[in-house]
Amino acid sequence: MTLLNTLLFLQVDIEEKIKKAPDKGYEIGVFIGTMLPFIVLVIIAYAIYRYNKKKNQ
Repeated sequence: MTLLNTLLFLQVDIEEKIKKAPDKGYEIGVFIGTMLPFIVLVIIAYAIYRYNKKKNQ
Protein backbone atom coordinates (compact mmCIF):
# COMPACT_ATOMS: atom_id res chain seq x y z
CA MET A 1 0.00 0.00 0.00
CA THR A 2 2.84 2.42 0.73
CA LEU A 3 4.29 1.86 -2.75
CA LEU A 4 0.99 2.94 -4.28
CA ASN A 5 0.90 6.02 -2.07
CA THR A 6 4.48 6.85 -3.01
CA LEU A 7 3.73 6.53 -6.73
CA LEU A 8 0.66 8.73 -6.40
CA PHE A 9 2.66 11.32 -4.49
CA LEU A 10 5.37 11.32 -7.16
CA GLN A 11 2.77 11.72 -9.90
CA VAL A 12 1.28 14.77 -8.19
CA ASP A 13 4.76 16.23 -7.67
CA ILE A 14 5.62 15.80 -11.36
CA GLU A 15 2.35 17.40 -12.45
CA GLU A 16 3.01 20.28 -10.06
CA LYS A 17 6.49 20.83 -11.50
CA ILE A 18 5.16 20.81 -15.06
CA LYS A 19 2.44 23.33 -14.17
CA LYS A 20 5.08 25.69 -12.74
CA ALA A 21 7.50 25.13 -15.62
CA PRO A 22 8.86 28.33 -17.20
CA ASP A 23 9.04 26.78 -20.70
CA LYS A 24 8.81 23.49 -22.67
CA GLY A 25 12.49 22.71 -22.13
CA TYR A 26 11.90 22.37 -18.42
CA GLU A 27 8.99 20.01 -19.05
CA ILE A 28 11.20 17.78 -21.20
CA GLY A 29 13.89 17.82 -18.50
CA VAL A 30 11.40 16.76 -15.83
CA PHE A 31 10.20 13.90 -18.06
CA ILE A 32 13.75 12.70 -18.75
CA GLY A 33 14.67 13.03 -15.08
CA THR A 34 11.75 10.86 -14.01
CA MET A 35 12.34 8.17 -16.64
CA LEU A 36 16.13 7.98 -16.33
CA PRO A 37 16.25 5.96 -13.06
CA PHE A 38 13.88 3.34 -14.50
CA ILE A 39 15.88 3.07 -17.70
CA VAL A 40 19.12 2.64 -15.76
CA LEU A 41 17.55 -0.10 -13.63
CA VAL A 42 16.33 -1.95 -16.73
CA ILE A 43 19.79 -1.77 -18.29
CA ILE A 44 21.42 -3.09 -15.11
CA ALA A 45 18.88 -5.93 -14.85
CA TYR A 46 19.46 -6.88 -18.49
CA ALA A 47 23.24 -6.84 -18.02
CA ILE A 48 22.94 -9.14 -15.00
CA TYR A 49 20.62 -11.44 -16.97
CA ARG A 50 23.06 -11.64 -19.91
CA TYR A 51 26.02 -12.24 -17.59
CA ASN A 52 24.26 -15.11 -15.81
CA LYS A 53 22.99 -16.59 -19.08
CA LYS A 54 26.50 -16.67 -20.57
CA LYS A 55 27.95 -17.99 -17.31
CA ASN A 56 25.55 -20.98 -17.31
CA GLN A 57 26.28 -21.94 -20.93
